[in-house]
Amino acid sequence: MSRKPFAPLAKRLMKGIIVVELLGVFGAYGLFHAMNTSQDFRSTMKKRFPSILEVYYKSNELAGVTGVRLRDQLDWETDAGGR
Repeated sequence: MSRKPFAPLAKRLMKGIIVVELLGVFGAYGLFHAMNTSQDFRSTMKKRFPSILEVYYKSNELAGVTGVRLRDQLDWETDAGGR
């Protein structure tokens, strides 16, 4: 029996899907790492993409890491009051 005519296409498509998935995982990790290490970056995210920052805070709270949101809010209120 001969090979199916769509087998090479399906194989390429599957490889493409895997590459896109890996890029998404590494991109999400990079974004999380940037937000986790820099309060300034979190401030930028608050201005541009508040929903993504909310997901960051919620994921930390679900993981048991508390106080990040409160510390950010206090620091940002202090900075805004001093200007």
